Amino acid sequence: MIHLYLHARALPGARPAVESFLAEARAVYEEPDGVAVRLQWSTTDPDAFVEIMEYADEATWRRDQERVEHDPRMRALIERWHGLLASGPVVSTYEDVPITVP
Repeated sequence: MIHLYLHARALPGARPAVESFLAEARAVYEEPDGVAVRLQWSTTDPDAFVEIMEYADEATWRRDQERVEHDPRMRALIERWHGLLASGPVVSTYEDVPITVP
């Protein structure tokens, strides 16, 4: 599984708008099989959050990156999302690694 973390800060007072936006955008974000979206707010900073995109595998993640770059609906959603942010997000990508017990 691939996890994409988008660390961001909402504009002051925009937390409800971020949540409303994500509730609306989720249907498009999760349209492809194998994609799930989660949202986590900081427990110490009311404007800081992480949007987590979970992909079933690397192929699903790669296809979605193409969609992010070229699909007009995705581009419009991302532009709206950026309008709710105090600054650009910090993006990091991680891959699950099975841990085995010796």
